[in-house]
Amino acid sequence: MPEKATTCARRDRGAVSHQAGLSAELRIARDYERRGFPTARRRWRGKAGEIDLIARDGAGLIFVEVKQSRSFARAAEHLSPAQVRRLCASAEEYLGTQPRGQLTDIRFDVALVDGQGMVQVIENAFGH
Repeated sequence: MPEKATTCARRDRGAVSHQAGLSAELRIARDYERRGFPTARRRWRGKAGEIDLIARDGAGLIFVEVKQSRSFARAAEHLSPAQVRRLCASAEEYLGTQPRGQLTDIRFDVALVDGQGMVQVIENAFGH
């Protein structure tokens, strides 16, 4: 396959993956809202990185990392230790914008979306 065709195919796959990720994030945001956790922010970007979804839990916050793949197991495999560190650093930065700052009650959830659009949420997936 010529190099140009390979580059185009790779770009197309990347665009499809990006759209699938956006769709998964929207689905998760709607799921949290349906369960009584309104969205505070979507795709919040700080110096340390991006947080897919920040939901309100009363006066507290839920930081949600969304992972989408063919299966729940494959989606979970995409969450690396380095990404967890970036997510924690980003959450700490976001808390600096909140009235209670670091005293805000928080939790970190991981929301997995499989190839059929099924959702599995792991609440309190890791500490802070």
